[in-house]
Amino acid sequence: MIQRVGDRVREHRQLGDVVEEYNAVGLIVGLPLSLSGQVGPAAAGVLAEVDELRSDLGIPVETHDERFTTVSAAGALAASGRRGPKQRALVDQVAAAIILQSWIDGPGGRR
Repeated sequence: MIQRVGDRVREHRQLGDVVEEYNAVGLIVGLPLSLSGQVGPAAAGVLAEVDELRSDLGIPVETHDERFTTVSAAGALAASGRRGPKQRALVDQVAAAIILQSWIDGPGGRR
């Protein structure tokens, strides 16, 4: 797992290492749209970084709506009996899996 530390160059290099290690052919990035579906400041920042990733990694990088994934992930973990610190540590990982599965199930994943 790559930890965000505020150093994009380093983070992108680490991500490039993962892409190379697994021979990834594409990357899906969660896009934090506003509840109305509009691109707000957070989503604009992600879109700018996606442009950088496309250049840095040399593979297709797509975005996918991540609204409600954290809530869904927390709910799924709570339903499985994980609560408190154990749950919090896994929420982002489960949310990422939900984003990817949603992309696969949608038109983006049906190529």
